[in-house]
Amino acid sequence: MTDTAPTAPAVPRWHIAGDWFDTCKCNVPCPCTFAQLPTFGECDGVLAWHIREGSYGDVVLDDLNVMMLASFTGNVWAEHSDTYAAFFVDERADDAQREAIQMIFSGQAGSWPREFIEIADMEMRGMEFAPITVEVDPDLASWSAVIPGRIESRAEALTGPTTPDGARVQSTNLPGSETGPGQVATWGRATADRADAYGFQWSREGQSSKHITFDWVGPD
Repeated sequence: MTDTAPTAPAVPRWHIAGDWFDTCKCNVPCPCTFAQLPTFGECDGVLAWHIREGSYGDVVLDDLNVMMLASFTGNVWAEHSDTYAAFFVDERADDAQREAIQMIFSGQAGSWPREFIEIADMEMRGMEFAPITVEVDPDLASWSAVIPGRIESRAEALTGPTTPDGARVQSTNLPGSETGPGQVATWGRATADRADAYGFQWSREGQSSKHITFDWVGPD
């Protein structure tokens, strides 16, 4: 009889799709999405994901939210340092949903999250379950994500004198898309960008924001 080491449980087929957006320190438009140095050489901000539809094996993930606080120095897509993050998972998730979300967003379930974590090389300051409220206007006129008393991220779609009424300022083929290749960015300006958790602390408005869809399939 041969002793065998225990193996990790197999990752099931999974798929999640929905809305991602951020509010950050950079001027509009954030250079990081163009794979350039951030405006001030370093950046911090709020990132939010709303899962419109999703499943992890038999576990349904529809309508759940995730938030992250992050900071880094340099070009996050190239040479960078001092990259820190803290994650917040929707407290409405049951045990199976919580495990699935943690597997996906930690990169352990493969797909784009694993690639991004390897690129960013983030040091985690913490992870917890929290009451997260995310709202995204159907016409992308505004978007917001809030954890009461700790994080507030709100933005309105960017516009200007030559933008047609109701039209959105958008970019395709992004060199540095935070949600992976093939997505469309809608640019905005933050009306609130506040954080006070895990050593991240700031309060500002008027800086860059963007909404980008995401659509991930794993574990490939």
